[in-house]
Amino acid sequence: MPMEQNQIEGIVEHIIYRSPETGYTVLELSTEDDLVVSVGSFPSVSVGENLRLTGKMVQHPNYGEQFKADSFEVTIPSDALSMERYLGSGAIKGIGKSLAHRIVNKFGDDTRRILEEEPERLSEIKGISDAKARDIAEQTIGKKDLRDAMIFLAKYGINGNLAVKIFNHYHNEVYDVLRQNPYRLADEVRGIGFKTADEIAFKVGISVDSEFRIRSGIIYTLTLASGNGNTYMLKDDLYRETKYLLNMDMEEEVFETMMSNLLFERKIRIIDEKEVYLNYYYKTETECAGMLLDIDAVLAGANNNESREDVSKNLDSLGIDLDDTQKGAIYEASTHGVFVLTGGPGTGKTTTIKGLIKYFESEGLEVVLAAPTGRAAKRMSEATGFEARTIHRLLEVHGLTTSDDEEDVRTSEGIFDRNRDNPLEADVVIVDEMSMVDISVFRSLLVAMPTGARLILVGDVNQLPSVGPGNVLKDVINSGCFSVVKLEKVFRQAEESDIVLNAHRINNGEIIDVLNKSKDFFLIERPDAIHVMATVWKLVAENIPKYVSCEPSEIQVMAPMKKGMLGTIRLNEDLQLALNPPQKDKDEHEFSDGRIFRVGDKVMQTKNNYKAEWVTRGKYGIAIDSGTGVFNGDIGVITEIHEKLRTLTVMFDEGRLVDYSYTNLDELELAYAITIHKSQGSEYPAVIIPLIGGPKMLLNRNLLYTAVTRAKKCVIIVGSKETFNEMIQNVDTRVRHSGLKDRIIERNEKLKSLREE
Repeated sequence: MPMEQNQIEGIVEHIIYRSPETGYTVLELSTEDDLVVSVGSFPSVSVGENLRLTGKMVQHPNYGEQFKADSFEVTIPSDALSMERYLGSGAIKGIGKSLAHRIVNKFGDDTRRILEEEPERLSEIKGISDAKARDIAEQTIGKKDLRDAMIFLAKYGINGNLAVKIFNHYHNEVYDVLRQNPYRLADEVRGIGFKTADEIAFKVGISVDSEFRIRSGIIYTLTLASGNGNTYMLKDDLYRETKYLLNMDMEEEVFETMMSNLLFERKIRIIDEKEVYLNYYYKTETECAGMLLDIDAVLAGANNNESREDVSKNLDSLGIDLDDTQKGAIYEASTHGVFVLTGGPGTGKTTTIKGLIKYFESEGLEVVLAAPTGRAAKRMSEATGFEARTIHRLLEVHGLTTSDDEEDVRTSEGIFDRNRDNPLEADVVIVDEMSMVDISVFRSLLVAMPTGARLILVGDVNQLPSVGPGNVLKDVINSGCFSVVKLEKVFRQAEESDIVLNAHRINNGEIIDVLNKSKDFFLIERPDAIHVMATVWKLVAENIPKYVSCEPSEIQVMAPMKKGMLGTIRLNEDLQLALNPPQKDKDEHEFSDGRIFRVGDKVMQTKNNYKAEWVTRGKYGIAIDSGTGVFNGDIGVITEIHEKLRTLTVMFDEGRLVDYSYTNLDELELAYAITIHKSQGSEYPAVIIPLIGGPKMLLNRNLLYTAVTRAKKCVIIVGSKETFNEMIQNVDTRVRHSGLKDRIIERNEKLKSLREE
């Protein structure tokens, strides 16, 4: 049974801690009987204010008894003594204890009314000018407006930081928005989705067949589709899924009317009467197509004076040992503005990249390297010997966009200092692991390309596509409008690895009879999830570190899914216990969802956070570098937990230290086991893949191929041989709708027509 809610009331004596981002606060409240430590979301509360809190007493394991507030109400004191204490606390900027005393001495018990109704009279007091009186009045009114709005929003179940966010967006318009069309919240306020708006609408009394609800449902369904990697939906699918979301039998005629309205308002775009886009994604694909073709056109026929043979001789003179296909790739890259290099593991992509770098540098050109993630960039640097950066760091990302354009609200990638007005300083831009790059990031890269620079895209189209919307690498290749070289020969050194050979067999759909005579590819059969877990535990903690000469933390367990007996959630709980068990001298913190974070834990960032500040420290803890931005997929280790500050510190690649407030721990998850999707762009000494069974849509060839190619020295599959072979044969994947290929072809045809005219 839930604990009974209680109320306490008192004056804020001291604010122990407050998160500026979320408003989460720890404060001391002086009640009639005692001084009570209270915790909750109090973003606008100041020392000296009277609070009425609703919640319950809880026992904190380290700090003892606390009052956990679910909601609060500020009650402004009316008597002179309390008002002097309130004003002297610093609640109103510009008023200290001395001035507070003079104000109350002048107006007495009428002070509160003067502040709220006649604040201009404050200028009657020596030391308060007319301008200062107006400033105090604005602060007083602003605080009152926020308090009133939060009380109003609380009626609809909106409290704390979310209420502040809504008020800051709408101010006093918030009352009309909620009463007339709460679905505007989902469209206009970052962090609020359709379901939250729908719950509010129900409480307000908005009809289930309201036009506002149907329109918002359509937009939300398209947004969900983009979260699954699609830039558009088929119209019939959109109609069916919107009806399911709204749980109503909507007539097709009503749906068509709503679609027409959204089309008129430029919220959506419909292509060929069947492909429905959020307008942002259509514009993004169209812009990408145009920029790609423009980049290619500027350098069409470049180096016409050099034949393929000339380039080959130049490479030989530079001491670059490449086969004919690789040399041909460099020739193609030198004669085109846009060039794509693709191929599977062991086919020489990295060697070719090194050749490209040396060739272009010999031509006096400035080359920059990039990859989608920090781990992929680090891997690229180590493999080529040249510095590589993440695309975000290359483009100098910071902060979040503040665009008022509705279509950008949920899709903005951040503010990049490198753009059309401040392009990259490079003649050649080489991007590795292109299968991971989504359409929004790709657009930002293209926008920053300088005129006359070459763009070289490198990747394996058989890897899983990007987590974000789009299928960029495959669409660019399949458009047929750009030079593409596919490397297919597996080199002798790679042929010695069963990881490489079996990856190609998997990709070709060949059944593999794993006899466990290999040095680097094993299948250990186990009958059920319990036995699989026990084996995985032993492999990670004992066997594999010795076999491949690495630390247990460097071994990566990969699972097809998050939930289930062998999902990453359960695997992480068990592996944490095996690899980093609780100890008396090891700090830990239990998050609100029950997850435990402990010093020494391997963790992963699960979303892009452009505002997160990082610092690297040298000897004696002195800061030597700093910046902003932690990105989805970054893996680090918890180095410290600060219970008093309610923060923990994670060290990511390159020694970047990031502090997380306890309220932001939803951005982190344990990473002893990760989903195969999250492994893209990374490489590990050893990979362990637990396999028993699961949804056919997840257990496919594409997923298995991606997992196997993440391993450098050893792959171990633990579980069912039957499931392993079924995955090789299963080519069913979730259809990803993306239109970049079509936009490129359309644009190219239009350019051809213009040239012919």
